[in-house]
Amino acid sequence: MKELNKKLIIVCIIFAAIAAVSASLYALFYFNIIPKKIYTAEDFGIDTIKSDVDKDGDSLDDFTDILLSARDYLKTKPEYKSEYYAGGYPPQGEGVCTDVIWAALKGAGYSLKDLVDFDILHNTQSYPGVNMTPDKNIDFRRVRNLLVFFKRKAESLTLETDKISEWQPGDIVVFDGHIAIVSDKRNKKGVPYILHNGGQPVLEEDAMTRYNIVGHFRWKGFADE
Repeated sequence: MKELNKKLIIVCIIFAAIAAVSASLYALFYFNIIPKKIYTAEDFGIDTIKSDVDKDGDSLDDFTDILLSARDYLKTKPEYKSEYYAGGYPPQGEGVCTDVIWAALKGAGYSLKDLVDFDILHNTQSYPGVNMTPDKNIDFRRVRNLLVFFKRKAESLTLETDKISEWQPGDIVVFDGHIAIVSDKRNKKGVPYILHNGGQPVLEEDAMTRYNIVGHFRWKGFADE
């Protein structure tokens, strides 16, 4: 009987070890810590759309500027920290998902904070997430407000990820309680990666289908915006 118990214990330990390794590998794969092969639009015969606008006059179209600025911001590896800040902007080294968006548009020459604050001030009733008195210190950093703003001010596009040609670098994708910039990198199915900050270890990753998509937008700002 003792010998049988020892064998059962050994078998249990082996199965537990296998389960732990499997769970670890799954987590590494799920959070894109294990590198995957990266594809581009060209691999799927997709033309990359360029904006006709270069708001900041740096010889890069707005869509490219938005993409590269989001990537540059995330390279600073901001710690995920959700706080209320006087003046609105978090200190360098801190941020949440919405900070990726204003930083991306800032790199293209737009002040998302000013644009959102102005629209909320003049159309408060359109923003159900805003109290009777708008708050410039936080309104532009709330996903629910950005969803309304981009519905009003940007081009609305497909929510279906299998329509891969309709997802372009620099697009903005809004999820339930989260927001990101669409990358120019794609997975083996052609679905784009996203640039985002949800506190995850890899900030540009194959995670488009991880969340429920509620909005997909293309910023069509113009030179005198």
